[in-house]
Amino acid sequence: MPDTHRIEDALKTDLWIGGKWRDGADGDRFDVLNPFDESVIASVASAGVADAKAALDAAEAAFPDWAARPPRERGEVLRKAWELMTARLDDFARLITLENGKAKADAKGEATYAAEFFRWFSEEAVRNEGMITRGPSSNARIVVHHKPAGIAVLVTPWNFPAAMGTRKIGPALAAGCPVIVKPASATPLTMLALADLLEEAGVPPGIVNVLPSKKTGEIVEALLQDRRVRVISFTGSTETGVKLLKTAAPNVLKPAMELGGNAPFIVFDDADVDAAVAGCMIAKMRNGGEACTAANRIFVHEAVEAEFIEKFTAKMRALKVGNGLEDGVDLGPLVDRDTQEKVACFVEDALEKGAKLHLGGERSEGKGFFYPATVLSNIPPNADCVTDEIFGPVAAIQSFTDTDDVVRRANDTEYGLVAYVFTRDLKKGMQVSERLEYGMVGLNRGLVSDPAAPFGGTKHSGLGREGGHEGMLEYMETQFISTDW
Repeated sequence: MPDTHRIEDALKTDLWIGGKWRDGADGDRFDVLNPFDESVIASVASAGVADAKAALDAAEAAFPDWAARPPRERGEVLRKAWELMTARLDDFARLITLENGKAKADAKGEATYAAEFFRWFSEEAVRNEGMITRGPSSNARIVVHHKPAGIAVLVTPWNFPAAMGTRKIGPALAAGCPVIVKPASATPLTMLALADLLEEAGVPPGIVNVLPSKKTGEIVEALLQDRRVRVISFTGSTETGVKLLKTAAPNVLKPAMELGGNAPFIVFDDADVDAAVAGCMIAKMRNGGEACTAANRIFVHEAVEAEFIEKFTAKMRALKVGNGLEDGVDLGPLVDRDTQEKVACFVEDALEKGAKLHLGGERSEGKGFFYPATVLSNIPPNADCVTDEIFGPVAAIQSFTDTDDVVRRANDTEYGLVAYVFTRDLKKGMQVSERLEYGMVGLNRGLVSDPAAPFGGTKHSGLGREGGHEGMLEYMETQFISTDW
């Protein structure tokens, strides 16, 4: 029987602490806007330091029982969460679009991807494997096992309001840890709906606490300075991640940081151009380009550059722009005015420095934070969009002729999250992939994200991994016991 529950029928707009909905201690609230028409969707409670302390108290009280439960029991709760969310994908997709702006298909894809983290980590919960061996010189028995680390603070971004939450909550709960979630103030409604779903799935009071707030720095700092917190997991900009690492340093917290990206997308002269265009549409335009994995610097061999630009521009021109809730819309608005302005500035800067415009390039007038699908080529090396994340529907294309040169240019960045390579020659593809200084590589694929794989980057793109078996270990401490028997 289909699930008749509708998220919109009962939007949650208060704080979720210790298994109860409550207003903030200060009584403050803030508005959540619809990026399509800038209308107010809801007024949400804004947490303060007192609320952060209350969430810590609730998590501390709930931790021992949850950690002591059999892994199978924790896994079954996560499995139930997957079942409930899967039955409500359309509702979650609609809520994501309302507060984020992304097109319906993108939102449905995110909801499906988000739910899968509950299923994956329901299965990983029972795979907390250790080992027993004998010390070669000491002859002692070495017993190694993994214990839940403790309370985890999860700070999630606005671009994937469901998936970035479940990608952190799933492994933390599987490991036996309670969490305090601080969702982005632009998109808190999806996380509050997830809290409601998790309670229904059987998560005990205090294990998941959600603190929407306009005072992000203040409450996160208060949380990270409390010795009861043992893990900080953050997805967002490198600049903010560095600040959080500094705040977390005095208490020596375990960091899991998924930070900025500047992804190269390399198309070799022997690539299947149609496949490369299709892959680039996914890598560039997923979530309207508002993704840390988005193809930011598109390097195309000059032998196929003209063909690639022609076919790629045709695909971009065919995208339908509008209200993401409507059928057939491919590109919705950006999340807010600041993001719209930043994207426009990137394009204006590139054009002023000599880039060639093939499509788009003019910001939209009127209500809503729209920016058109834009294609630029002949991008100069000093353009701002080469060194910073565009985070919008703008494709910046450069040409190359030499493999060593394009690898050098691809690696010439402080970021190292993901790269993409398209070639028919698998040997060359693997050789180039290994030379790229990135935590992930899509080889003839425009999408790398997978709950079963370790997601994360190198250099200034972060620390640790989310997803895969590694994701649960971010919320665990390894203990070694030396003994004789």
